[in-house]
Amino acid sequence: MANFENITIEKGMYQTGGGLTAALEKLDPSENYAGTSLEGLDAFSRQLKRFDIRVSGSGSDCVEKFFQSSNSAALFPEYVSRAVAQGMERADILPNIVATVTDIEGMDYRSIASTPSEDDKELKIVNEGAFIPKTTVKTRENLVKLHKRGRMLVASYEALRFQRLDLFTVTLNQIGAYIARSQLRDAIGVLVNGDGNNNAASNVAVTTSGSISYNDLVKLWANMAPYELNTILAPTAEMQKILALSQMQDSHAGMDFQGTGKMVTPLGAALLHAPEMQSGKIIGLDKNCALEMVRAGGVVTDYDKLIDRQLERAAVTCTAGFSKIFTEAAKTLS
Repeated sequence: MANFENITIEKGMYQTGGGLTAALEKLDPSENYAGTSLEGLDAFSRQLKRFDIRVSGSGSDCVEKFFQSSNSAALFPEYVSRAVAQGMERADILPNIVATVTDIEGMDYRSIASTPSEDDKELKIVNEGAFIPKTTVKTRENLVKLHKRGRMLVASYEALRFQRLDLFTVTLNQIGAYIARSQLRDAIGVLVNGDGNNNAASNVAVTTSGSISYNDLVKLWANMAPYELNTILAPTAEMQKILALSQMQDSHAGMDFQGTGKMVTPLGAALLHAPEMQSGKIIGLDKNCALEMVRAGGVVTDYDKLIDRQLERAAVTCTAGFSKIFTEAAKTLS
């Protein structure tokens, strides 16, 4: 069994593929701890235990606990990244609208596309000796636009050294929430306007301008065929209009909303609140085939400044972009 208490932690580990945790896992594999009291902890969490650093709960330590040695100080950027990522996960609704996530090493990425005609969508009978109909898949003309989102941490070590880590974690969680909302805004922009490859969403017109009726939702559902309308994104004003529909006051829908907080439409589609959206329209999509998320790494923390200068100014960023998969798998209603 690897001895996690004798590992020398250096900031250069952040530059290896996968970052600090991956580097620690190579030196101290988690599978070696099966059946022990440390089972369930990853290599980074074992290092926190090694230096007796508690990052959450009423008994959490102060920030200065990370800087008791050079080894423990090298753990601080990873703690920051994890706290930010945790905040992103809590505020993130992207998993509910993204069909697939592609992780890339560089900054250039060209997605693939298949644009079937109505005739292509029909799987016809193939007679003996006849040619089998083909579906063409090709790369997009334009690259996926990646956006770096993040915040600059500005604070001196002296100002934070006696602050509890659980309180500092709340601040970092909120930074993650800001990043998640910005990425959602990017995703919505691609769903509505396309990704630069002439694939903007087509619009379904409402019956009466400025209002949304149940018939409008049915119209959107019908126009989605052959794709499935399983997700609806709506800004605050349109969300209120949908929730005010008499069909939404059905006893079963009401019990589900009041009991679980999950909102569903009478058509069975998940209803997601997206304040980042432009008012006056909603988006209906098939979450299984509408959108691809492209990430250039996860949450990146400026580890040099956090370790060598004990905070001062350090950037926390996340780079991602979005690409349409099937153009007609997302439509707007306005």
